[in-house]
Amino acid sequence: MQTVLRIAFVATTLLLASPLVADDDCVDCHRDETRNIVNDWQISRHHTENVSCSDCHKGRHKSADDVHRLRTVTADTCAKCHEEKFEQFSRGKHALAWAAVESMPTTHALPMALSHGMKGCGGCHKLGLKSEEVVEQLKAEGSMFGHASCDACHTRHTFSVVEAQQPQACQTCHMGFDHPQWEMWSSSKHGVRFLLAQNGTLPDTTPAPTCQTCHMIDGDHEVRTAWGFLAVRLPLPEDEQWAADQVTILQALGVLDPDGNPTARLDVVKAADVARLTQEDFDRERDKMIGVCEDCHSGNFARAELAKADDLIREADHLLAEAIREITALYEEGILAQPEGYAHAFPDLLTFHDAPTSIEQTLFEMHLKHRMRAFQGAFHANPDYALWYGWSEMVRDLQHIREQAKELRRHAEHHPEESQAAAAGS
Repeated sequence: MQTVLRIAFVATTLLLASPLVADDDCVDCHRDETRNIVNDWQISRHHTENVSCSDCHKGRHKSADDVHRLRTVTADTCAKCHEEKFEQFSRGKHALAWAAVESMPTTHALPMALSHGMKGCGGCHKLGLKSEEVVEQLKAEGSMFGHASCDACHTRHTFSVVEAQQPQACQTCHMGFDHPQWEMWSSSKHGVRFLLAQNGTLPDTTPAPTCQTCHMIDGDHEVRTAWGFLAVRLPLPEDEQWAADQVTILQALGVLDPDGNPTARLDVVKAADVARLTQEDFDRERDKMIGVCEDCHSGNFARAELAKADDLIREADHLLAEAIREITALYEEGILAQPEGYAHAFPDLLTFHDAPTSIEQTLFEMHLKHRMRAFQGAFHANPDYALWYGWSEMVRDLQHIREQAKELRRHAEHHPEESQAAAAGS
């Protein structure tokens, strides 16, 4: 409570000491139209530094009918004053969030409200660098808000550094189906200790890492992880079985063809920066993480714990690869129709919820939901996610796929004409 009162006192003092110099006509009008936007700006560092509305929005308007006269704020706008942080951000994976979702093969089949309307993937993947052409296209589609990147963490119009330093700033996007990092971290010992310190139960000097501690070291905005989002990497592991399993997964991701050669989709993966493609890239990110761990743990302990998580990826990969091979065999046997547009004789793990049959849907969920929970749970020090929500679910997924495959083969044996028609897609 004392901390809250102190912050309120400082904010009030700043307000009283600083005149409203930032485009008084904007402030006068928006006090009536959007009062809380003005309040946010008044308690911001921008206000005390005399950063005006037109410094960011560049233009004048008189009503809701001529808002188009104002500049749409993007990360480039922030870069004019925050060049170092912008350059860091530009090198990290957050800058590629928009490009990543746009490159997915089924994004454009989504209702506009879910993608560009920011009610689905676009709600988080609006984060990222966009060209002026893309911004203008989105405005033409009627999606003129939410194009900025920096304000995903530094919420407008306060743009608070303190807010962006809290783990809750990451919660909106890093939770849920395919990447429940918030749930993993907040229920891990790391998260529990931090949240108890945050609410005053433990001293605020209690050592406890947040998202920013590990992924934005010393405030560096170049966010990246060793394994990347997909937990696939090059070079392939020395373990022969694991290497074979990763090749199968890469083929189902569409970045390798049936002969193991790179496809055009590999360029997309490179551009989206969702995987480490050299040993040097992997080691650089791993060494950075070990350095963070060593603030509280010994280096030997940190390396051992990360190695255990690597081992869990190996185990999860074998389950997933076996499931991929089962469905691939159904394609080859003519029992399951391979969807039109698949480049090779493998299920496409990036078709997501558009996978056309229940057995392929099970594979999609196994990959993007349960495998994610297994390996991310291990790295976020959450045993329950690694085991019960991850690996254990994958074991059951594989069993379900095998049972479905057996039933499809039995049906094909007894009803060959129906199976042939189904396999032909008719």
